[in-house]
Amino acid sequence: MNLQDFGIQLRSERVGNHKTLCPQCSAGRKSQNRRDPCLSVTIEADGHAVWNCHNCEWSGTTITHSEQKPRPTMNGASLTEKALNWFASRGIGKATVDRNQIRFADGEIQFPYFKDGELVNIKYRRHPKAFRQAAGAEKVFFGLDDLTEDWAVIVEGEMDKLALEEAGFLNVISVPDGAPKQVKEGDVDPEDDAKFSYVWNCKAWLDPLQKIILAVDGDAPGKALEEELARRLGRDRCWRVTWPNLNDVQSKDANEVLKDHGAEVLREVIENAQPYPIKSLFDAGQFETDVVQLYRHGRERALSTGWFELDEFYTVRPGELTVVTGYPGSGKSEFIDALMMNLARNAKWKCGVCSFENPGEEHVAKLAEKYTNAPFGEGPRARMTETELRDAIAWLKERFFFIRADDDSPTIDWILETARGAVMRHGIQGLVIDPYNEIEHKRPSGMTETEYVSQMLAKVKRFAQGHGVHVWFIAHPAKPFRGEGGKIPTLSLYDISGSAHWVNKADVGIVVERDYEAVGQTMIHVKKVRFKAVGQPGSVRFGYDRAVGTYRSAIA
Repeated sequence: MNLQDFGIQLRSERVGNHKTLCPQCSAGRKSQNRRDPCLSVTIEADGHAVWNCHNCEWSGTTITHSEQKPRPTMNGASLTEKALNWFASRGIGKATVDRNQIRFADGEIQFPYFKDGELVNIKYRRHPKAFRQAAGAEKVFFGLDDLTEDWAVIVEGEMDKLALEEAGFLNVISVPDGAPKQVKEGDVDPEDDAKFSYVWNCKAWLDPLQKIILAVDGDAPGKALEEELARRLGRDRCWRVTWPNLNDVQSKDANEVLKDHGAEVLREVIENAQPYPIKSLFDAGQFETDVVQLYRHGRERALSTGWFELDEFYTVRPGELTVVTGYPGSGKSEFIDALMMNLARNAKWKCGVCSFENPGEEHVAKLAEKYTNAPFGEGPRARMTETELRDAIAWLKERFFFIRADDDSPTIDWILETARGAVMRHGIQGLVIDPYNEIEHKRPSGMTETEYVSQMLAKVKRFAQGHGVHVWFIAHPAKPFRGEGGKIPTLSLYDISGSAHWVNKADVGIVVERDYEAVGQTMIHVKKVRFKAVGQPGSVRFGYDRAVGTYRSAIA
């Protein structure tokens, strides 16, 4: 095993003494000591290393060598006059170019990447904006060896680093690969984080920093990069900048600010950086932009259910939780299937389906009936043809994705983790969990069912809000009781087995009721609506076509 296997990150593995953070105790120390390099590491001439932490007394020994990336060589000459003029047009002087050892060859500008004095990568730029890097080279930040203080600025391109040097800042590094298109959801795993390998490769330089100013591009990919870096580096020590405007057009990056406004304004931008928002901690001013947008453009539009009669009481908005209940045989699952089909047809939604009561082939057959409006099997009506079935399957496979737990015990965490994968891979906008009682519930000892349901639904809501997915959660009621005259009364949401939190946590609560006195009719009772922009409590009567599982207006 080598040092990296123990979580020990050094700037280099040269023979001699080194100081770094301790992977055993540094993260848990008090904030003022968290960046203290308390681990002493000695690299011996034979390639072995010994270490000892003066805080937690963790010690050990191992070999140090790790897989080495190929090292490129600089073959360029000093910049031509034409190239220097191009840098000058961007506000970058020859002294800055020379200090960063930028070279020119074969029509390409060469930006050298150094790590502890050793050349480890080269980025090549050919006009207008064609980039490549040395094949197989190690990914690190550009300007890494300039980090000599307990704070740093991170920018999105080499030209931005050079621009900040012109403004008087040397403690600046640039990412090597630009910005991602969007934020990746889920936990950060160094073993599966190839896009940001340069963060982990430079961990020994980044860990001691007390303050990190994120001065990346102001466009959408730049904002995604800003968030991804903050997640990895820790929001608590990250700050971010606001680029100034010129003629009502916002500058995109540091180099644009230098060109359009000058070095003094660029210095002010960095000096006026603001703390990066910490999750769950806000002041009112941090909502100003969103509130003004809400004022100007209104709330996010909820989508039609596909039934105009129901839209008066219930519409579907991404990021919310609808709880659905009803007596056994009332058609809860059938109604939600029909609703998803409407959204798939009319709004081009894709949906994840976690249904434990329907085998996969049976569920697809039911959806095919709704698509073709023809029964799957033989009966009093002509069944769908095999060609129609195959057409339906071709349409469904682009829009419905099934979460199956045939070989696993499905917990809510397992379901949501699989659903996250469906969001990433297929872009689902809706998720059905059907039903609650088929999930394996690992309730800790000493936790009441009420507390457990509250925490479980909180996880579901965080998933819905964080991914912009509408979740329908189907839950069975407690054992029904008969009212006056032996009649079974209409359910309320408080009749759901388990906890009143089904009502409290839901954004929308629906009760599906089969009308046994009016054959072929179903009542949809919207019992709770949290936001008036989505709907209001009320009831709608539908005719139910049992042959194909569809719903239509019922004439009273």
